[in-house]
Amino acid sequence: MELRKRIKWLFWSTFTFLSLAVGLFATIVLIQVKPAIFEAYLVDPANWRAKNIRMDLPKGERGKLIKYGHKLVSETPKWMGPDSDDDVLKFTGNHLSCTNCHLEGGTKRGAAAWIGISQRFPQFKGRENRNVTLKDRVNGCMERSMNGKKLPEESTQMEAIIAYMDWLSEGVPEEISQQYTGFPEIAIPNVKADLVKGKEIYTVECQTCHGEDGAGIKTANNSTYQFPPLWGQDTYNHGAGMNRVLTAAQFIKGNMPFGQATYEQPKLSDEEAFHVAAYINSFSRPVKQFTEQDFPDLVLKPVSTPYGPWADDFSEEQHKYGPFPPIISYYKDKHGITKKK
Repeated sequence: MELRKRIKWLFWSTFTFLSLAVGLFATIVLIQVKPAIFEAYLVDPANWRAKNIRMDLPKGERGKLIKYGHKLVSETPKWMGPDSDDDVLKFTGNHLSCTNCHLEGGTKRGAAAWIGISQRFPQFKGRENRNVTLKDRVNGCMERSMNGKKLPEESTQMEAIIAYMDWLSEGVPEEISQQYTGFPEIAIPNVKADLVKGKEIYTVECQTCHGEDGAGIKTANNSTYQFPPLWGQDTYNHGAGMNRVLTAAQFIKGNMPFGQATYEQPKLSDEEAFHVAAYINSFSRPVKQFTEQDFPDLVLKPVSTPYGPWADDFSEEQHKYGPFPPIISYYKDKHGITKKK
């Protein structure tokens, strides 16, 4: 009897020790791979600030990889686009830089910031109808916003971009991370977008930077854009999220006119952002192939997606310009889904 007790005690002692050891090992691995998961709990939100590439870059090989990632997203055409000296590295098809939309190096609130982004993936995306990784999300932008092709997942370029995003995500408290997610919401107008009003707003608020013809303004070295083109053949293609009027309106509300609007203090009203977004997206742009394969479950397709097919009988024109509330009500009543864009 005594022997059985000792054997039982020895078994449970060994089991407990091994469990603790495995847990400790897993924690150490996670700290090395995803330090942001743990560092976020150690930072007081009141004292948090976004990392600065000039002041906060770590030393060593990791710092070099992060710096390269920053170059890739801020001077994209030069390092992995049409202006690259190496044909193998010409992944993007236009002269946009990632930071033309992800403003201030991906650290501006309301501009699809990368602050805390590593903690938000994997996540479910209706366009793919599955959980996607952060690398998947990068390649979604490569094929659509950048009008190019996917980066190989194990490429140095992909690893550098992810390293930069991981670095921006380190030590971000959860409440801060949530503040930097996506774009500001808008109250969706119950009218069809008015392109005449949109042009008037564009002329007053946007034309100085983006040009009457929407062609943007390039930097002094003529490689990247200081102010990106909004239509034409050197901008995002028709499969990009920014080609959806409601998504573009959200971005415009929180960020435009550049240098004047912020997330907290937008300059344009929701309706003004709505009309000017429609005007911008009324022009031609590159066409992405195979967009009919997007959103395998069509019920999940955003109401302002301007290309079919759809899971409803609303017209192509209404899906592009609205009014959107009737479409939103349809999906709420028929499918129990509340759509916001």
